[in-house]
Amino acid sequence: MAAEGEGGGGEEYLFKIVVIGDSAVGKSNLLSRFARDEFDHNSKATIGVEFQTQVVELDGKEVKAQVWDTAGQERFRAVTSAYYRGAVGALIVYDITRKATFENTKRWLEELNIHCDTAVAKMLVGNKSDLEEIREVSVEEGKSLAEEEGLFFIETSALESTNVMKAFEIVIRAIYDKVSRKILNSDSYKAELSVDRVTLAKGVDLSKQNNGVFSCCSR
Repeated sequence: MAAEGEGGGGEEYLFKIVVIGDSAVGKSNLLSRFARDEFDHNSKATIGVEFQTQVVELDGKEVKAQVWDTAGQERFRAVTSAYYRGAVGALIVYDITRKATFENTKRWLEELNIHCDTAVAKMLVGNKSDLEEIREVSVEEGKSLAEEEGLFFIETSALESTNVMKAFEIVIRAIYDKVSRKILNSDSYKAELSVDRVTLAKGVDLSKQNNGVFSCCSR
C-alpha cells in the first residue's frame, strides 16, 4: 500500500487487492465488471497474472484500487509469493453452483494467511448468483463460513452486475478506514512509504465494521 502527495491536501492512496479462488469461478469477470463494467461471455482461463486499476473517492481522497487476478489452476501456483506481496485486501471467490469451489475456499484462505499480514481485509464472495436454479451452496453456508473465519460475505453476479461494486467498495473502505485511523500520522507509516508498502495495524476486527447486510460476524 502506498500513499502519494503527502502534505499537499491531495493525498492519493494505492491499495493492492488480490482475487483468489478456483479456476472458472468468475474471478476475471468480477475484475472486468469492477474496472470496466464489462462481462466477457467467452472469457478464457487467465494465464499468469493480470491487474486492473480503478479509482474510488473516499472522504474526498483519491484511492486507487489495484486489483490482481491470477489463474486458479494448480500449475500457476509458482506465482504465489509475488502475487500476494503487498496485498492489503482479498476477495476469496467461489461459484455457488459448484460445491467443490466453496469447499476449496478454506485452502485459498490458508494460502492467503501464509503469505499476507493477518490484518488484510478479506471478503468471501459467492459468485454466479444469477444461476439460482442450479445452486449447490446456500447463502446460509456462505454466511456460516464467513462467520467462522471472520470474513465479510456477499453474493455477486458478474453477469448481471449484482453487488460487484459493493463487494470491492466494502473491502476498499475497510482498508481505508484502518489505514486512516491507525497509521496515517505515525512515523512507522512514513518510514514504510519508502519501500512502497505498509503493514496494516493489527488488532482491528474488520468483521465488526458496520456495512449493513453485507457484513458478518458481529461476535
